[in-house]
Amino acid sequence: MRTFNPLVLLVLLVTQSASTQAADLNGAWTVDASACGEVFTKENNKLAFKQDADLHAGGLIVQGKQITGTFQKCTVKSLHDDGPNVRVIASCSDGVAVSDVAFDVKISGENSFTLSSKEPVPVEMPYVRCSM
Repeated sequence: MRTFNPLVLLVLLVTQSASTQAADLNGAWTVDASACGEVFTKENNKLAFKQDADLHAGGLIVQGKQITGTFQKCTVKSLHDDGPNVRVIASCSDGVAVSDVAFDVKISGENSFTLSSKEPVPVEMPYVRCSM
């Protein structure tokens, strides 16, 4: 059974289509803005996860077409503009297996977006940008 993978959705945001508002999605994103300091750090001018980031809301780091989470890395394979949402298919690896995953991304502002998946169970997760 596949679980919801927020990394894939973030990859979609980075490589958004023309109909989606132009937004720079590079950076650090989390579901809880108050946890930014517990999740992310900057080392040698590069974003990184703190050691126990997954215990404090977790998050995503977007750098171009690459999306990194605390347990997975994804790369966008394809995008499909579906009106207000962008559908993405990304190749994700957890270090053991690689799989293709599909998600929808809805940008709700310069510093926020919602990732959603319909399978295996409908899930929506709002993300906010951490200022680093």
